[in-house]
Order: sequence, then structure tokens, then C-alpha cells
Amino acid sequence: MEFGKTHNPDTVNFDLPPGAAFNGRIWAAVEPLPVSDRYKPAVFIGGPIWANKDYVGKVYPSHAKDKDFLHYYTRQFNTIELNLTHYQIPTPGMIEKWKSEATEGFTYCPKFPQAISHDRHLIAAEGLTEEFVNAVLSLEEFLGMTFLQLPPTFGPDKWPVLETYLRSLPDELDVAVEFRHPDWFSKVQVWQQTLERLYGLHRHVVITDVAGRRDVLHMGLSSPVLTLRFIANEGHPTDYTRADAWIQRLKTWFDKGLQKAYLFVHGGGDNDTAPELILYWVRELNKHCGLNLPEPVLQPKVVQGSLF
Repeated sequence: MEFGKTHNPDTVNFDLPPGAAFNGRIWAAVEPLPVSDRYKPAVFIGGPIWANKDYVGKVYPSHAKDKDFLHYYTRQFNTIELNLTHYQIPTPGMIEKWKSEATEGFTYCPKFPQAISHDRHLIAAEGLTEEFVNAVLSLEEFLGMTFLQLPPTFGPDKWPVLETYLRSLPDELDVAVEFRHPDWFSKVQVWQQTLERLYGLHRHVVITDVAGRRDVLHMGLSSPVLTLRFIANEGHPTDYTRADAWIQRLKTWFDKGLQKAYLFVHGGGDNDTAPELILYWVRELNKHCGLNLPEPVLQPKVVQGSLF
């Protein structure tokens, strides 16, 4: 992933900002139960890819073939940031394959096609949108959050276009919007109004934690559902201290009434180190937030007779 990439994470202030002011509106609309009666929030955590040969012998069995990767992925993690759909609308055959390989409780979280978001900027995209929406809705119980990544050139002046597009989508489709133009965040009142508008539309928002663009770590919510894209730096020590800060923030947000969290952990680069970091997140979430998420089982890889 190139967006927000930095080659020197030691120079970045990774402190988590306070929650956006509008979050108070979200918590006020949720009635948290007493601790003894409180439901467990739904937490889905995974990476952005399943097709990684480095996972063979570590995440997948040593005998796993390319065609088996998804099968084993869904048995280690309970969601995936489905970037494949950014580049093509899935065919019925692909949808059936994904459903047949999924385990109970697994969710796919597809990204809207770039032909809609980046090429057409949400304009005159009715046919493509209908094709995409029909495809992902056919995932049925395996469909989680879909997310609409806006291009970096899509600024606040284009809100009417975004609003029209979001209103055109069916209510049963959960959609989180990822904003990238700096002007969404440079003025507090603009971002506050954006969250309020999304709240009125019953749409969600993506938070991105990436080293080179700290403004997209806006810490705002438009619903009691979090969609987080956490971009690590391939095993750098700050990957884990940043995770620790997020675990504590999630604990606070769960206590306030956060109902669901989709956590997409990128290792950076080829995502070779993402599984280890996801395992760390799962363990710390279980420890500090009272959850019972299954841990992925990772094996040390053997190369030429040596473990590493």
C-alpha cells in the first residue's frame, strides 16, 4: 500500500488523537447495558489479502496450493478487506466460490470498484453500481461492511454528489466511506458536519491509521460501528505500541456503546508480517476487552532446515 507510506516511522508522532466531538452524539444515542448484562461487541479482524505465498507453512499448511489459500484463510481469521472488488466486479462464480469457502461467522468486506469511485467520481455509474451491489448482496450472511474509498481529489465541495450516491444505495447494504482529500479534515466544522450528515444517512465512516497521513486518523464515528484500516510498518516496534493504544481506545469505546468493529490490519508492503500482528491484536483484545476471539494458529516457518 503506497497511500501514506513512510520510510522513517521513527519520526512520526503515533499518539492517538482524542475522539471527535461528534462521537458524543453517537454515545448519547446508545444505551449501554450494565456491565453484568452487557452484550459482547461483534469484532471482525483480518488482513487485506489471502493470496500470499509467504503464509504457506506459517498461516497455511506447508502443503497448501494457491487454490487452497482462501479455504485456509477463512479458518484463521473472521474477515477480510476485500480489495479485489476494487479492480473488478465479482462474477456469480466468484461469489459462489467465496461463499463455499467461508466458515460460519466469516464476513467479506468488499471495496467499491474504482471504476465507480475513481474513474467516474460517483457520477453516471448507475449500471456499474447496480451490478456491484447485486453481486455483493448475494454473499448473504457472509457480507460484512462494504467501503467506498473516495479518490484524493474528491473534496468537500463534492458532498452533494456523495450524498446523492449514498441515498441511491439500498438500506440493507452497510457502507463505510473513506475520505482522503485533506480538506475534509483541515477545518473542524467541515468534518463535524460531514459526520452529522453521514449519521443522518445511516452510513458509516472509515478511520485509517497510517504513518504518512495522520489527518485521516480523524477518530470520528457516524454510528456505533467502527471500520478501521490499520497500516503497519512491516514489524517495526511502533506497530505494536500503536496496537496497544488502539486496544485501550477500543476498550473505552466498547464501554461507551460501540457495537461492532471491523479491524483490517495491514502489515505494509507485501503484508508478510500482518498475521503476527493480527495475532497480537486478538490476544490483547481478549485480555483487555473481555472478548473471546479465536486466535489464529501460526507455525514457525522452516527454510533449508532452519527455523525463522
